[in-house]
Amino acid sequence: MTTTGLHTAAASNDAAAISSLLAEGVAIDERDAMGRTALLVATHANNVEAAKALIEAGADVNAKDDISDSPYLYAGARGHLEILKLTLSHGADLRSTNRYGGTALIPAAERGHVETVRTLIEAGVDIDHVNNLGWTALLEAVILGDGGERHVEIVRLLVDAGADINLADREGVTALEHARNRGYAAIEAILLAAEGS
Repeated sequence: MTTTGLHTAAASNDAAAISSLLAEGVAIDERDAMGRTALLVATHANNVEAAKALIEAGADVNAKDDISDSPYLYAGARGHLEILKLTLSHGADLRSTNRYGGTALIPAAERGHVETVRTLIEAGVDIDHVNNLGWTALLEAVILGDGGERHVEIVRLLVDAGADINLADREGVTALEHARNRGYAAIEAILLAAEGS
């Protein structure tokens, strides 16, 4: 498949062109050379108006490209909150996973997207899902995070939502031990308090 007019309109955030093309009968979930739908192209660019037009017209929020990204998973991973909320209200599959075997919550936690993490927790994503690396969202927030304010808040959100703080990585190292080893005192304090509760 080559890039279609719909993909071009999505890339340029042209909701009017999208509506016209769909009215002409263009296939809404047609793929480009990388397996991406127009909605995924819009999501990549965080083009909210284009994404909204496509989602409201029935575009598949779970359609994966050649590297297993879907509009829902990509919006979650990148912290594109408005598009994420649109996908969640239009049938996002909370159990779907990316090429690393992770849910949308795991990369959102790793990358420090606080509101995205909050939104995904509220949506009901499995907090303790383990990806192909053997990591949960909590482990990734500690191991790949920077220990700063955003990651501290994400750890707090995950713990408050009932994340299992004793789930260790493949080497048997827990989030608490990782936090301690990295000198992330604020995160260590949250995990110690959860351990004692």
